[in-house]
Amino acid sequence: MRWCRVAAVLAALALLGGCSTVSYVGQAIGGHIELLRQARPVEDWIADPATPAALRTRLELAQRLRAYAVSELKLPDNRSYKRYADIGRKAVVWNVVAAPELSLKLQTWCWPLMGCVGYRGYFSRDGADALAAELRAQGLEVFVYGVPAYSSLGWSEWLGGDPLLSTFIGWPEGELARLLFHELAHQVVYAADDTAFNESFATAVERLGGQRWLAQHADVAARAEYEALDRRRREFRALVRKTREDLRALYTSDADDAAKRRRKAELMAALRARHAALKQQAWGGYAGYDAWFDNTNNAALGVQAAYDEWVPAFEQLFERSGADFTRFYAEVARLAALPKAERRAALAAAAATGVDE
Repeated sequence: MRWCRVAAVLAALALLGGCSTVSYVGQAIGGHIELLRQARPVEDWIADPATPAALRTRLELAQRLRAYAVSELKLPDNRSYKRYADIGRKAVVWNVVAAPELSLKLQTWCWPLMGCVGYRGYFSRDGADALAAELRAQGLEVFVYGVPAYSSLGWSEWLGGDPLLSTFIGWPEGELARLLFHELAHQVVYAADDTAFNESFATAVERLGGQRWLAQHADVAARAEYEALDRRRREFRALVRKTREDLRALYTSDADDAAKRRRKAELMAALRARHAALKQQAWGGYAGYDAWFDNTNNAALGVQAAYDEWVPAFEQLFERSGADFTRFYAEVARLAALPKAERRAALAAAAATGVDE
């Protein structure tokens, strides 16, 4: 019966957004409810003799991480990530992002209560691909990517909260820690109409929390594994950031569109060449980013910016808060309540100022 009540409430919200949103929100309702229906308490999985030993070990680790998130990182102490579901696929949702040919500004979609976001998520790849085709027909550049987890921002707590999923439970210890801390951070602060603020904040929390967990609780092998992964991630982001900055300068320049297209092609070719060199030299042939570089475009670069743009600013704010998570969250909540322009100005000032100044 409670599932019917959930569907009715969410369907009503969908109708507030207009008829064109009904089918999209309908699949989102159905997809999320199905996750919740599949999830069972972690304790049940651990106690079940049929649970594989490797999965049992990972679920036990996830619960230690969950407890650490509350006690040390001051993240929400609620029902999220205390249930587990094996969903039998590599991604829980496929996100679709789009941007114009000569801009990094993402297409946005707006929803009642949630505000505007720069992506649409689908619980089936077919649904994502169908929207992607429509957007390409409009002349937009489109990027479709699978995600292992998402946050319901705490709205599904009364139904059991966001569950642990088979899409990420087997990740290396440091990566699992980061993901859980990231998704829980979304339940702390959310600014409507500001994807970059929300994602950069959660990314800052995952970095800060992940580093603390590894330093305090992980063994040497787990720390070494994480360092190798994180080194590549930092180098990937630095590589992408440089191209993004060059393209942003190009797109806002006085050059005509033909010149912009030529220069854009050169910058994209250079990006792929630098990746190829990095892959063969520093990364020892690591191919984990190949698909991203094979398909990168303005949309892919634009969405990557959302996760990176304000992370240095949030890290500065954390230091100014005395490395105290409670004070840090209060300051972030204060910023989230500001008008967007004021919020961005405050973040820019924080990013530009050293922690000792």
